[in-house]
Amino acid sequence: MVKYAIRRILISIPILLTVVTLIFFLVRSMPGGPAMAVLGDYASKEALEALEKEMGLDIPIWQQYLAFLKSLARGDLGKSLITGTPIAPQVARVLPYTLELTISSSLFGVFMGIPLGVFTALRRNRMFDYIGRTFSLAGISLPSFFLGILMMLVFSVKLDLFPVVGGGDIHDLSDSLHHLFLPGLTLGLMMTAYITRTTRSSVLNVLQEDYVRTARAKGMRERIVIYGHALRNALLPVVSFVGVYTIVLIGSSVLVEIVFSRPGLGKMMVGAIGQRDYMTLQSVMVVYAGLVVVINLLTDLSYGLIDPRIRYD
Repeated sequence: MVKYAIRRILISIPILLTVVTLIFFLVRSMPGGPAMAVLGDYASKEALEALEKEMGLDIPIWQQYLAFLKSLARGDLGKSLITGTPIAPQVARVLPYTLELTISSSLFGVFMGIPLGVFTALRRNRMFDYIGRTFSLAGISLPSFFLGILMMLVFSVKLDLFPVVGGGDIHDLSDSLHHLFLPGLTLGLMMTAYITRTTRSSVLNVLQEDYVRTARAKGMRERIVIYGHALRNALLPVVSFVGVYTIVLIGSSVLVEIVFSRPGLGKMMVGAIGQRDYMTLQSVMVVYAGLVVVINLLTDLSYGLIDPRIRYD
């Protein structure tokens, strides 16, 4: 398992470097260049040249790239073009809010979706199966911002149980959880709907396998057949989906952070786009890329824990 983990980590390094390189060149390929994107189409030539010098765009592109990698290796994300303040402390301030929202939503979806998926699969074409399928279809169909507004209207405006906006004090657990409940529930219900559907389909496919029929023919208890033989093999596609949809949740958190006025990377990125803050936008995209690579790495390592054949392949 250790060799498998080391191999996956080594593979992740060039992937991260490739994504970071793409971000670097894509941001600099904006029409008119980053300086014009910041100052606008009617900026004077002198103003453009001054900003390009400040941004380090007056040197060859390969030197810019090397300087970018050196700064990134030191944890230096540059300075905001609007405020002139370092970006790294801003990212460090809002990153915990995005992480707690994504992690809580994923855990809610896993602990609710997998049991519901197994439960509906074992009661195929019965009442509970129809209810579960209807719930999953509704969760997949509703946009995250619309579900968030419904949650806010019911639990905040009507019942006055949870705050409408804000992320709370990240250092105060009770206050943080109080503000996290509604946005976490919003994304968690969507995650639950997807995982329930995926788990149900995977369990139904596994139950048709020969080794399951053989185990039943031997007279094994149904509980042992399901949880000892079928479920572990059924979890592989579910784990894959959890990893993929956790990445989607990071993107969906942008809308939820805006609806609930929560601090986070998504809100920070939207603000950078609105202000044409090229440096902040680039930095947030790099952090997002790092999160995606880490999630994919954790997903691969989970495969090895569930199925020993993968780590010995």
